[in-house]
Amino acid sequence: MNGDFLSVFTASFVTFFVLIDAVGVAPIFASLTARGTPVYRRSMAWRSIVVASVIIFGFAFFGAWLLAQLKITIDAFRAAGGVLLFLIALDMVFEKRTERRESRADEYLEEHEKPDDVSVFPIGIPMLAGPGTIATAMLFMSQAVGWEQKSAVLSAIALNMVLCLFVFLAATPLVRAMGDSIAGAITRIFGVILAALSTQLIIDGIKGAFAIG
Repeated sequence: MNGDFLSVFTASFVTFFVLIDAVGVAPIFASLTARGTPVYRRSMAWRSIVVASVIIFGFAFFGAWLLAQLKITIDAFRAAGGVLLFLIALDMVFEKRTERRESRADEYLEEHEKPDDVSVFPIGIPMLAGPGTIATAMLFMSQAVGWEQKSAVLSAIALNMVLCLFVFLAATPLVRAMGDSIAGAITRIFGVILAALSTQLIIDGIKGAFAIG
């Protein structure tokens, strides 16, 4: 494992960790599955991770082909992805993203009196495999050079999914321990980090598109 693998893995892991935001999704998962049995909660945790992983890995592998068919350059996609991630970062800093997630959860609970399958919607999509996560998977895989860098990106996604699974399995006690204030602070910190990462993507996309530097 050389420095190139580690640098790509670190950048990818941090970006996906911030985007997926398992700590922020944990309270939503806990509320959606609160009326079910422990077996039901474990089932929903596993199934939601499987659903999100299939979607994210699918776009990671076939995203470059899709861009080629649409005649979209990687620099244009990099800049557009940076803008999208920056908007997500603003939502995280001002907690708009959390409010929307909670609103989706409340609407779902109002429509379903008994525990139902929440693994596909709203947990798998769009809370885990959202537009930002999908676009970033496509972007990182498109700009990765060789299978060493590509494996670093895929490993970062896989590790994030595993961490997310552990968070979901421990969601109920974790939410009690954190409280709303700590969860909100963590989300804001993640938002600032994502804003910096997205700004760099925009700069790199513009420089590449106009051959600057």
